[in-house]
Amino acid sequence: MTQSSKKAPVLLLALGALAVLATIVVLSLANRATPQAAVLPSDASERLIRADSPALGPADAKVTIVEFFDPECEACRAIEPDLMKLLEKYDGQVRLVARYFPLHSNSVLAAGLIEAAAKEDEAKRWRARDYLFTKQSEWGEQQTPQTSKFLEYAANLGLDREQVQRSLKSKEVRDLVERDRQDGVALGISGTPTFFVNGQRLEQLSVQALEAAIQEGVK
Repeated sequence: MTQSSKKAPVLLLALGALAVLATIVVLSLANRATPQAAVLPSDASERLIRADSPALGPADAKVTIVEFFDPECEACRAIEPDLMKLLEKYDGQVRLVARYFPLHSNSVLAAGLIEAAAKEDEAKRWRARDYLFTKQSEWGEQQTPQTSKFLEYAANLGLDREQVQRSLKSKEVRDLVERDRQDGVALGISGTPTFFVNGQRLEQLSVQALEAAIQEGVK
């Protein structure tokens, strides 16, 4: 047998192995490109919006956006300005429902400040939320409780200090946040922000995808 004829079977085996590997890679990429939609639980509508879930926009809006967010989440902060611009652009046609999904050390304390603001005036809820996002670089990603910082923010927002102090320690707030978190887990959420538009989860996190879903809903 010649040297070249000895190499032929080895070459064929190598080519065959490469063909199998290529097939596996193609199938893997195809599966990633077409993710299966998450199966929602039978009580999804109840878990998406609770009776006391805060909302911004008319109750009869054609489009309802439910956002599971974390005040300490950088991605939530990043998308907030565009989210508010979309609410303004589609004024009267879109309602935003906010749900907590805490993932960081000071998330619950931040929620306490937001809830304290809401007790004074519901409009202050959204102002406090925006303010916390604006100041996030000061208090976010800290391993110690930022209580004094939140009390400073309360003063800057003109909130009642004693009420904020109670809210930061409140079991009621902790229970509220934990209920929201459990609802999120039941809905398959693992990160923030996660959006649902008219009950359907937004699989691609982008302003463009969110606006496309809004446009589809207002037709």
